[in-house]
Amino acid sequence: MADAAVGFLLDSVTELLKSYVSLISSAEDEFKNLRKDLAMLKGYLQDAAKEPQKKESFREVERQIRDVVYYAEDTIDTCLTERSRSKILKIGISLAKQVKALREDKVIPMLETARKAFVDIQRAEGSNKGGEQPLVKQRKAPSIRKDNVVGFEDEEKTLMGYLLDDQAEELDVISIIGMPGLGKTTLAWKIFDGPDIRYEFPTRIWIYVSQVFNKKDVFLNIMKRFTGNDMSYLSEQELAGAVSESLKNGKFLLVLDDVWTPEAWNEIRNALPTNNSLGRVLITSREKKVGLHANPHREPHMLRFLTEEESWKLLQYEVFGRLDSYPPQLEEIGQYIAKQCDGLPLAAVIIGGILTDQFSRPRAVSVIKEAWTKVSENVSRQVKDYKGQNILEIVEMSYDNLPDEFRDCFIYLGVFPEDYMIPAWTLTHLWISEGFIQRREGLSLEESAEEILNELISRNLVMVDKTNLSGDVKIIRVHDVIREFCKSRAGVKEHNLFEEIIMSNDYPPISDIQMYRRICIHSHLPTFLSKKPKDLRARSFLCFYKEPIDLPATYISTISDACSLLRVFESKSFKFHQFPAKVTKLIHLRYITLSCDELNVLPKTISELWNLQTLVVDTKSRTLTIKASLWKMIQLRHVKTKASIILPVQDEGRGGDNLQTLSRLSPEECTKNIFNKARNLKILGVRGKIDLFCSAKSLENVESLENLKLVNDSYYDSATENVLRSFQRNSFPKKLRRLTISGTFFDWTHMSILGTIENLQVLKLKDNAFSGKKWEVFDGGFRSLDILLIVNADFIFWEASHDSFPSLRCLVLKNCQQLRRIPLELEKSLQLLDIERVGKSAAASAREIEKIKKDKATQTKGRCGGAGFKLEVAPGCE
Repeated sequence: MADAAVGFLLDSVTELLKSYVSLISSAEDEFKNLRKDLAMLKGYLQDAAKEPQKKESFREVERQIRDVVYYAEDTIDTCLTERSRSKILKIGISLAKQVKALREDKVIPMLETARKAFVDIQRAEGSNKGGEQPLVKQRKAPSIRKDNVVGFEDEEKTLMGYLLDDQAEELDVISIIGMPGLGKTTLAWKIFDGPDIRYEFPTRIWIYVSQVFNKKDVFLNIMKRFTGNDMSYLSEQELAGAVSESLKNGKFLLVLDDVWTPEAWNEIRNALPTNNSLGRVLITSREKKVGLHANPHREPHMLRFLTEEESWKLLQYEVFGRLDSYPPQLEEIGQYIAKQCDGLPLAAVIIGGILTDQFSRPRAVSVIKEAWTKVSENVSRQVKDYKGQNILEIVEMSYDNLPDEFRDCFIYLGVFPEDYMIPAWTLTHLWISEGFIQRREGLSLEESAEEILNELISRNLVMVDKTNLSGDVKIIRVHDVIREFCKSRAGVKEHNLFEEIIMSNDYPPISDIQMYRRICIHSHLPTFLSKKPKDLRARSFLCFYKEPIDLPATYISTISDACSLLRVFESKSFKFHQFPAKVTKLIHLRYITLSCDELNVLPKTISELWNLQTLVVDTKSRTLTIKASLWKMIQLRHVKTKASIILPVQDEGRGGDNLQTLSRLSPEECTKNIFNKARNLKILGVRGKIDLFCSAKSLENVESLENLKLVNDSYYDSATENVLRSFQRNSFPKKLRRLTISGTFFDWTHMSILGTIENLQVLKLKDNAFSGKKWEVFDGGFRSLDILLIVNADFIFWEASHDSFPSLRCLVLKNCQQLRRIPLELEKSLQLLDIERVGKSAAASAREIEKIKKDKATQTKGRCGGAGFKLEVAPGCE
């Protein structure tokens, strides 16, 4: 959105004035004036965002502002690029003229346009107060499918169990949550209209709430169930009283379909008799937070996707009217199309309509099969284009309901290829580098980005594919329909956010590509580069091949020459044979990934990337020598690699304050000098001969450290014991929450040191991190530990006192084949016990823990948490 674009440029100008004054010499005053202009522009945008109804005219102004900001960015960065390359100070005079002209010709007129538009909005709002409300686009209640309902039998059974449970002590609220088109309303109606519910609940009321929520209409529709009289003359308060009185006795089921916000639920809840334990409310919503808010004591029911078999059954009903009545020649292609619907019922229904058109005409089966084959080539696009873009209109409602600062982040999801598994870390750091994440008080940019991702997940616009043991999101996925929507909104005509280049006969002309702000290309990259594109305005070059490709260094020259203003270069899909030296000319880069199996040195010239924030190096080399001074790269926030990093002997510079991640550092580099500069490190990995790790005292000044990983990749050496002995009680950073240790062969007797880490929540011990026959925990240690993972350990005995591990929720044991018994004392807070490749006696003790948990759950009716306990035993353990 325009606000993010203005904020990004404002931050860039501020940073130039703060840290790079020499680079803009002779133009400093003009930059200060520009900063004032941008701050005013941002103020108008923020004030306009607070208005209840933005006029479409102001939306157009926002688009104009975005274009002006893009032009300003390009003008400034082009001058800075020329200055960097020529090293001629006179360019400072030229830069001053350019910025002055930019302000006078573009920015100041835009300020006046924005001011007038904002005044118009305020006048319009003022005229509406006490009078007519502005027209709001309202969606009709969705048509409810009462036939061809396929799947969800298990979901229906679960929800019916909640509704018919007679143990409730007050009004019970159950919620069904899922993404657009998943079938929430259909499932709710199937339950609502079922014979068991009809019998149990004489009073059943169905209310469509919708995004455009009107409290009085909801109350009137509820009262229609009890009286035929006109009650519209009553006030909202009087109607609320009538609803409460009507529902206070006896059984009732109230379905609230399509609730968008917790606030809407609050308005309705105030009229419901919460002390009627016979009443039930069933809510459908796209947003998980609605369900959590409506009933904090019950986890919302997250509606699953259809299986491939269920999708095929639904498709058969749509096309043929019943199961197994299709020509055999259409089975294979039909099943393939069903699979392409990706488990979304609405997609299967819409595609069914398209296929029915083909099947209903009298023609040979071979002709029908050929037509179906064409449909199968792009199911998501067929869904989008069928009968007025039905499904995309549904997604658009979710999009319109997003806060402005979320919208670019959401649309950006379309840059990834279809069915791509998206690492959450990659996505959030791309958002930051693209300038979508604005600074918020009390939060880092990374924390703000994670909040936005979690919110998109909560709104069911993003699917979680993988989490870690802590529940943190690791991999996400985007449904094809969502991806198509994002692509439709991303183009030059809409937001000019990105364009996907697809090499085909209608390959876009270079004149069009020159307008693209971000380029993503996921196939035939050499073909594209062979056309020698030039003078591109692209700020991002994104390639996400499903399989890595070899890319000659000459092609990097083509990219750097054509896209000299790049900020993001996502090239992990490319396998370089050597360091691509040309990338160091891209001085505006904020994010870059480099993949080169043999890469073991980063040259000194990498420090010329003075804007760089995120550096990712994928190499198979054991070490990576960085000859450049990291401390001169003052914007650098994250250095991510699996190689052991070796830094220059004399490394001078004033940077380091922004550095948050050093994923692998050589033990020899872990000195006080390094950590005095990188005081704000949050994630640190150390790989190498751990016995060379200096001492715990070197970490004393890294007060922000939250995640520490120690990986010993050398042979066993008793000297590693000295490392752990150096960590005395209270010597770890106070904020340390996660600790991973691998291959160190520490003695179990020293585990008591780790047990004193006050805020340690996650401990992972891998590949003989500790060695010896016995581990005893008798000092009430590990008070905050939530997750413990032990992989490849040789201990036989494990004993723990009752006051140890009081918060342990998750225990994972893998390849601990000599362990005879898991301490029963751990059961009190345990929710997940996962064992794999352990001895039979250890597996038997796991079963004992399971029995204790079940007995407690039975005795307390689940109040002690035993009902939620889960034991996972891999084959071969018992």
